[in-house]
Amino acid sequence: MTTETERIVTANSPDKINFTEMYVTHDGFRRDLERLAAAAAAGKTDSPHVREGWETFKKQLHVHHTVEDAWLWPRLKERVADRPDDLALLEAMEAEHSVLDPQLDGVDEALATGSPDLLAKVQELTAVLDKHLAHEEAEALPLIQSVMTPKEWRGFSGAMARKQRLSGAAEWIPWITDGMSASDSQKWLARMPPPLRLMNKLSWQARYRNRNLWSF
Repeated sequence: MTTETERIVTANSPDKINFTEMYVTHDGFRRDLERLAAAAAAGKTDSPHVREGWETFKKQLHVHHTVEDAWLWPRLKERVADRPDDLALLEAMEAEHSVLDPQLDGVDEALATGSPDLLAKVQELTAVLDKHLAHEEAEALPLIQSVMTPKEWRGFSGAMARKQRLSGAAEWIPWITDGMSASDSQKWLARMPPPLRLMNKLSWQARYRNRNLWSF
């Protein structure tokens, strides 16, 4: 099994796409659902910090999947237009995104009503999201590596940055490093542009920590 440290690759090869940001974002989704499950098991989901953690998770997931659906999958479909198996894989990626929506709604409803089924709903969402992320990492990322260049992949990163904007980066960067070891955090932050690293050090990290997301 790939460890978090192994996912954080600091160097960018000129002829190979570096998927570090994709991997650590996926890990952030998994981490937050583990925290939601822990809060649900403890009967503590009424905590405002848990609720804010859940809203932050949903926001980050929405941004990530929106940009994949609007930018990444359409471009890949153009590249593999004459390859039915690869087209079917990309169709599956989009379908898996849509399957997540009712799962998210189910957790929202259970949180709103205090349903005794909340933990089960969280576990269902976790299973669906884990399956999708594993599928994407095992099959979609190798396909991307085979048909896109690092320069083209930077176009996806740019689309993600435009969607997030500076206000989104102020949350996304400390959200990514939340729970990382000090060494992994330092490694990953070294990949960020110096102005963003400075803003994170001077303001964003402390502001994020002061929110106490997921505490109960």
